Amino acid sequence: MRLVLLFFLLLTSLFAFDVKLSTDEVANGKTALIEFSSVRDVKLQKVVVGKKAFQIFAHPLDATKKYALIPVSYYDKPEEKKLTIEYLKSGKKEVKTLKLKVVSGEYAQEEIVVDAKKVNPKSKAVLKRISQEYKEAMRIYGTITPKSYIKKPFILPLESKITSDFGKARVYNGSLKGYHSGTDFRASMGTPIIAANDAKVALVKERFYSGGTVLLNHGEGIYTCYFHMSKFFVKEGEMVKRGDLLGLSGASGRVTGPHLHFSARIAGVQVDPLQLIKLINTKLLQGN
Repeated sequence: MRLVLLFFLLLTSLFAFDVKLSTDEVANGKTALIEFSSVRDVKLQKVVVGKKAFQIFAHPLDATKKYALIPVSYYDKPEEKKLTIEYLKSGKKEVKTLKLKVVSGEYAQEEIVVDAKKVNPKSKAVLKRISQEYKEAMRIYGTITPKSYIKKPFILPLESKITSDFGKARVYNGSLKGYHSGTDFRASMGTPIIAANDAKVALVKERFYSGGTVLLNHGEGIYTCYFHMSKFFVKEGEMVKRGDLLGLSGASGRVTGPHLHFSARIAGVQVDPLQLIKLINTKLLQGN
């Protein structure tokens, strides 16, 4: 009995915390969740995947736990990724590794016909505008607020039919132009668009491709995006609650008609917004 007890004490001293992955495999463009529990005498620092590091945050429901979201880029190829958890124990740097298998999302392809000016713009002024808007957005997405504004599960920005799923290869006017970076909802002109969760308004702007745009910062690197809007009812820097009116849907930017494009970013990485919402609601906020 004494030997068993000594073995148990040795084992718990070697593994100062428990780690749970939401899944052992994830498709490109999706997100995985790591939960840390039974943290003892350690300071969790970050999770390193390849050349990218992801921060570890306090769990929203349980003060004894922590968590990290691991977004997988749409462009990541199927492979087994090593997740290196870096932490300090008694002031000494140590690591713990996990394996996460990336599989193909097997996304479909769709062809879209839009105004030719929105496919291959030639104007130097327009190209400069596109570049500036991209850099501005990436600066925002790369800003990780250390606190979370989220207190309740996410909701959808409107209740409507999904007309185009995340991840579809996009062929504009016969030319392949990347992939669909969000989820499109059917929305006639002037349909109310609401905030998916509590947040700070990070951007309100008319942009070349995304048209009327609202970006919401939910804290801890989580952003949701609302494109092609016709009217805004919020301003940059203000706080909004889940369900607050952001504005009205429209047909601005590169579109075939009025709708809402809804997307999400984690630590700057574009991910499937609906999968992310489901993951957070059912795993991280379960029971809330």
